[in-house]
Amino acid sequence: MLLLISNLLDYIFHKKCYFCTERANKRIICDKCYEKLKASGAERVKTIKGVSIKGYYFYKGEVLKLIRGIKYHNKKTLAKEIAGIIVEIAGKEHFSPEKTEIIPVPMHHKRQQKRKYNHMEILAGEISLLTGCRVNVDLIKRVKNTLPQYNLNQLERRKNLKDAFRVFPEFYSGKTLVLFDDISTTGATLEVMIEELRKHNIRNITGLVIAFV
Repeated sequence: MLLLISNLLDYIFHKKCYFCTERANKRIICDKCYEKLKASGAERVKTIKGVSIKGYYFYKGEVLKLIRGIKYHNKKTLAKEIAGIIVEIAGKEHFSPEKTEIIPVPMHHKRQQKRKYNHMEILAGEISLLTGCRVNVDLIKRVKNTLPQYNLNQLERRKNLKDAFRVFPEFYSGKTLVLFDDISTTGATLEVMIEELRKHNIRNITGLVIAFV
């Protein structure tokens, strides 16, 4: 009954695409915009502390709107769209449930209480549903409530992130870790996470970001 009512309401007040005014039937983004966004993505690789970090977009246009929507404007339904696009572009073969775990960049508990959610955990969960890869949120925690990074230069970012993360090696499974963040500007966050993991002799690390700046 609830599904019938929901479908009826969707028909009467049809969902509009997040990017344009066209009808979006099964998703928050219409098929045309979804395919256009998917087609515009391409694999790019940066190396941080010897670790390969893959990204598929630059932080501008529709991608900027997507990330800001889920990150700051409570548009959690966008997570399914973003995850679907990333997995389709990268290919499911790059996400092996037997060999890899996804490590979303952790948020300090005070900031998460204020925002009510960690968008990276939600995104990682959607990728997990599509690929079968486990999401590990216990291995590394943010134990320092750092300042937002966007107004800081590279030196300030490193200082801001000093002692920000703590690794709990008892939760390491031995699988390759995919450190997962939304955007990478200077790479400071991933760099510090990599350093902390290596202190515990955890070296099977790769990285994934949605967009580079």
